[in-house]
Amino acid sequence: MSEKLRVGILGATGMVGQRFISLLENHPWFEVVTVAASPRSAGKTYEEAVGGRWKMDTPMPEAVKKLVVMNVNEVEKVAATVDFVFSAVDMSKEEIKAIEEAYAKTETPVVSNNSAHRWTPDVPMVIPEINPEHFEVIEHQKKRLGTTRGFIAVKPNCSIQSYAPVLTAWKEFEPYEVVATTYQAISGAGKTFKDWPEMEHNIIPYISGEEEKSEKEPLRIWGKVQDGVIVPAAEPVITCQCIRVPILNGHTAAVFVKFRKKATKEELVKALREFKGIPQELSLPSAPKQFIQYLEEDNRPQVTEDVDFEHGMGISIGRLREDTVYDWKFVGLSHNTVRGAAGGAILCAETLKAKGYIQAK
Repeated sequence: MSEKLRVGILGATGMVGQRFISLLENHPWFEVVTVAASPRSAGKTYEEAVGGRWKMDTPMPEAVKKLVVMNVNEVEKVAATVDFVFSAVDMSKEEIKAIEEAYAKTETPVVSNNSAHRWTPDVPMVIPEINPEHFEVIEHQKKRLGTTRGFIAVKPNCSIQSYAPVLTAWKEFEPYEVVATTYQAISGAGKTFKDWPEMEHNIIPYISGEEEKSEKEPLRIWGKVQDGVIVPAAEPVITCQCIRVPILNGHTAAVFVKFRKKATKEELVKALREFKGIPQELSLPSAPKQFIQYLEEDNRPQVTEDVDFEHGMGISIGRLREDTVYDWKFVGLSHNTVRGAAGGAILCAETLKAKGYIQAK
C-alpha cells in the first residue's frame, strides 16, 4: 500500500492543472489519484479530455493518462476519493469562492492557485519561505467553516515572486517605497504562442487586475495574524506597471527601492544569498536549496539562461546598482507557472503536511 497522500486536482485540464500533474509525477509524498474538470470533460480519460492541448515541455505522465476525469461540481463524490486537493479551476471569482469552500466543508483541505480567496481575512496566502506563520489562521477559519480538518490556503500572484522575496531579504534595511515594472510571460494567461499568435513580436501594456495584485498582495504577505485574521502591513508602499511580453515562461521585474537604513551592495547581495526559510530548513521535496541567487554579470538574469534555476523554484536577481532618484535598483526573474503557480502551491502543501495541517483522511 502506498503511504503517499491521495491528491485531487480541480481544473486538471487547464495549463496550471497540467503543470500540477507534471510536477507531481513521482512526488515522494503526494500521488495524483483524481482529476476533476468541467462537465464537458467528465467521463473521458484525462488523455482524451486534454487531447492536443497538452502544454508542458515534458510528456504527459503515464500514471494520469487513463484516469477518468470527474465532474468538479460533484463535490462530495470527488472529495471522497482524496486526502486533499489542489485547485486551479477556471470559473468566475464568486464560483471559485463557493466551490473551494464546498470542498473544505467536506473536510478536504484545499490548496489553491486561484485569486478568489486571497483577501478572505482568515485564509492564509503564503510564500513558505516568507510567512509560514500565517497558516495559524487556519484554526480560526475552521471554526467559521465548521470543520475539523477542512480549510483553504492559497499562494499569491505569480508576478510578485521576482521582487517580494528580495524585499523580505532586505527587511533589516527597512525598504519603504518601491516602483516595479513586471514583464510577464504569456503562460501567465494560460496560453502558448500556438493559442495566442498575435503575441509574437508584440507587447501589451495591460493585464487585467494585475497591477492592483502586484501592489497589494506583498503587503498581505508581510502582514501579521491578529484576532484570527491577517492584517496587511502598511509598508513598503509599492506602485507597479504590468506588461505582457512575447515570452512563454518567466516573469521579469525591474525594481527601484528606497530604504530608511543605508546599505552597501555587499550587504544587500549577502542578504539575498543567505535568505532561507522553513522549506530549506526542513529540506521539503520541492524546496530550492538556494532560494535566491545573485548573478554578477551585467546581462543577467535572462529567461533563456535562468528561468529554470532550482527547477523553476528559485529566484534570480541581477543588475543591483545605486540609483540617482531611488536608493537601489535591480532586475528579478521567477518562473511564473512553477514557483509562481503550481510549484508554489505544492511547496505550500508540503509545508502544511510538515506542520500537521494536511494528513490522510
